[in-house]
Amino acid sequence: MADYQVVFQPYDKSIRVPAGTNLLRAAMEAGVHINASCGGSGSCGKCRVVISEGSVEGGLSARLRDDEIAQGYRLACQSTVVGDITVTVPLESTVDASILDKRAAPRHTARVKAFDFESIKEQGFFVPPVEKIFVDLPVPTAADHEPDLSRLINTLRQQHDEHRLSPDLPFMRKLPDTLRQNDFKSTVTILRPVRNGRGNRLVNIEAGDTRDRLFALAVDIGTTTVFGQVVDLHTGEAVAQHGDFNGQISFGEDVITRIALAEKPEGLEQLNQAVLDTVNKVIARILAQAKVDPEEIPTITIAGNTTMTQLLLKINPRYIRHSPYVPAATLFPPIQARAIGLEINDHARALVFPQVSSYVGGDIVAGVMGSGMYRSAETTLYIDIGTNAEIVIGNKDWMVCAACSAGPAFEGGGIQFGMRAEKGAIEDFSIDPKTYEPMLLTVGSGKPRGICGSGLISTVARMLEMGVINHQGKFERDLDTPRIRETNEVWEYVMVWKDDTAIGRDIVLTEIDIENLIRAKGAIYSGCLTLLNEVGLDFDAVDQILLAGGFGAYIDLTQAITIGLLPDIDPQRIHYLGNGSLLGARISALTNQVRRDVTRVTAMMTNFELSETASFMDQYVAALFLPHTDTQRFPSVRARMEAARRQ
Repeated sequence: MADYQVVFQPYDKSIRVPAGTNLLRAAMEAGVHINASCGGSGSCGKCRVVISEGSVEGGLSARLRDDEIAQGYRLACQSTVVGDITVTVPLESTVDASILDKRAAPRHTARVKAFDFESIKEQGFFVPPVEKIFVDLPVPTAADHEPDLSRLINTLRQQHDEHRLSPDLPFMRKLPDTLRQNDFKSTVTILRPVRNGRGNRLVNIEAGDTRDRLFALAVDIGTTTVFGQVVDLHTGEAVAQHGDFNGQISFGEDVITRIALAEKPEGLEQLNQAVLDTVNKVIARILAQAKVDPEEIPTITIAGNTTMTQLLLKINPRYIRHSPYVPAATLFPPIQARAIGLEINDHARALVFPQVSSYVGGDIVAGVMGSGMYRSAETTLYIDIGTNAEIVIGNKDWMVCAACSAGPAFEGGGIQFGMRAEKGAIEDFSIDPKTYEPMLLTVGSGKPRGICGSGLISTVARMLEMGVINHQGKFERDLDTPRIRETNEVWEYVMVWKDDTAIGRDIVLTEIDIENLIRAKGAIYSGCLTLLNEVGLDFDAVDQILLAGGFGAYIDLTQAITIGLLPDIDPQRIHYLGNGSLLGARISALTNQVRRDVTRVTAMMTNFELSETASFMDQYVAALFLPHTDTQRFPSVRARMEAARRQ
């Protein structure tokens, strides 16, 4: 079979592939990322490319205009390589991972609930899972030829009161040579068991005194992103952090699409390798930043949702999406990091956070542990906002939880010009109440490429306040402005004319986009209210709301309340936790106390299946308005709208 050269610009990457290869597959193999949120079905229209030289078979779609087709635009997932070609990947079809390590711009966002290592120590929660001990052993002689291991263990028992020590095989392999590198002056690393008793393990030995260098890794594996930290176990500080997009997004942006792929031949292998590649790349980056050798890492703590956890461990998640929606396991034993493909060393142990159910996973359990809500008497509402919104309500005495499918709108999915919070994404918006002309800001202050989740909330909130849209999210069509128009029987507002964009097309917000946002915010609000009602409470009984996930950093609280995403409560009661999953993994890396508590806390989290909760659909339908059908629940929004329209 003939093979052909495919060149990807502006990356100047090329690859030879057999005739008949799918163009999206060729890009993946060449290491070129192209947005493909529908997993290659052609339904999202995100994988737009330009065939600059040569031609492909297929690739035409109703999502492409006639003039775009004439310019060489095709959908990569629907195109087949039939000859040598040069492909240009336009800006709107790429992702930019550099934004993941940047902080949010100042907004009216929730106050950050900071991590406090000192309070952990003061409360007696600092029970290190790893310890280093320096030993100066007697040097063997003709009269003293005790074996190296016995010599070491006897010294640890006599001088440091260390008992019931078991060496790992990698430790045994390093022991003889390492002892003799510095005249039997060495540092041993002991991994403590989560439960008291037998199980202290000798996992590493280093020549000389290295007690000042004690580190661990914490990793959050999300559906969209992977974040990692190097944690200094002496100070509790994260000395390096980095995030990258999960390589699995090339196969589809949501877990259901990936589970479906995992059911196909070689699908599980592909997904497992994609996430491993990302995790290992993140680990290598943060170790280099922190100037820490992979051999210095004795433990890694990992948190992820149920599907991501099973894909990392190469456990097929197929039964998660089929009734009765059963995961393979909720608890996992400590695992050798090498055994699951992590490129660290032979002695590192991986601790994987337990799950509650198929859709409330270890990332949420980690957030509960990291937030400390399980030790507090305050009634806390914990919300992790993403494609699937996970909700936990409770305190130290009780907890209930649920997951609801919010859809991808907050991450730019299902929105005609939606995108992630990357350079060029519209993130803030205002509108003149008389001329209806926009004022907007983009991430990185570049030319607009699209609109991200925070920008979508901002835009819809402002339009509602100024009377540009009504409570159903429909445009007021008699307003005197050319920006409100009908295109292909869909009403839209032109946010940016094409000459002012980075993509050469008008960037618009359509009524369909607004409808998708209303559904997303309605699912989250009604999920929270349903869960509260199931335990006999309402929002007025909540002492604090914790927002978790990267998106929480960008949410303007006033605007989120305006559209009915969050309840109309005092913003001072709302805190931003940050990446709760990563925070929980970090704290667990620091102390065995959290590792001991996590099993008990997971067991006390009562899971509700909202789809089987009779009141949920009624609450959901009621929330499909801006901000809600019951405006009595949003007095501050009513007041702002009345004030704005009096101007």
